[in-house]
This record gives sequence, C-alpha cells and structure tokens, in this order.
Amino acid sequence: MAHPVLALATAAVTAAGCVWYLPALADLRAGADRPVSRRMRAASCVTAWATAATVAVLLLTTNPWTWPAAAAATGTLPALALLISSALHHSRETREAATHWTELAPTQPPPTRDRTRYVVAVLLTTGLTTATVIGALRLAENPDTPTAWLTTITTPAAILTLFITLAATHTHHRHPH
Repeated sequence: MAHPVLALATAAVTAAGCVWYLPALADLRAGADRPVSRRMRAASCVTAWATAATVAVLLLTTNPWTWPAAAAATGTLPALALLISSALHHSRETREAATHWTELAPTQPPPTRDRTRYVVAVLLTTGLTTATVIGALRLAENPDTPTAWLTTITTPAAILTLFITLAATHTHHRHPH
C-alpha cells in the first residue's frame, strides 16, 4: 500500500476522532474543575489521537516505514501509561468518595464495587497496544507482496478482534440481560 493512501486514511480517521479528542481537550482546559482521573484519561485520549496525526504526517513526508512505525509505538506507550494511571486514580477517588459517604451515613453499607469497566478497559487497551505494536513491526519489515500486506493488515485486526470479543464476553457474563 502506498504511503499517501495510508496517510489519507489515517488523516480521515483522525479527523473523525474529533468526537473523542475535542471533549477530552475541553476536560483538559477545565483544569481543576475536573477530577484528576478524568484529566489523565483526557490526556491519554489526546496523546493517542496526536500520535495518529503524527503518523499521518510521517507517512506523507518519509518513505521508509521505520519512522511512522516508531512514532506509532512511541505515542501508544505514553497514552497507555496515562490510561492506566487514570484508572488507578479513579479507583482511589471512588474509595475516597465511598469513605466520605460512609462517614455521613454510617448505618448504610458502602456500595459494592463493580470492576467490570476496569477489566474491559485493560482488555481493550492491551488489545489495542498489542495490535499497534504488531502492526508497526509488520510495517517495519516492509511488506512487498500482496500476501505480506494481507497478513500485515489482518494480524493486528485479528488480535484486536480477539480482545474486543474477550471484553464483550466478560461484560455479558458479568451483566446478563
């Protein structure tokens, strides 16, 4: 696949991603009005989409696959770290809020914690990271045949599909309708 075609596709997906990164930018701009976990999650979102935009530019300006692949891998790691840190902060904030509510009404038991969203977030983040790294490595190998291109595209897609299926299965078993 030619660099300009992939760059155009990446730029189009990045432009469509504004439904995620524009609200995230608003959360970052709100500053201390938002909880730390929400701001960190927003920073993770903006980092991921900025990485996609950077990869699109690199696909247009460089010929080897090495630079776009390295940028994709390099941008994914801080986004992942921010997302995990956000989940940890959110857990801490939830425990703190539960403690405050217990102090206000000690006769009521604290609400039970549902960890489904954390499990799903970890599964989706792991799948996305694994698919990105494998896709970047496959692109760095510079596929030159149609079969190599097919495996370069389908392998990350299959990995991501597996993790999405695991997340959906976990959610369905946890909350049957």
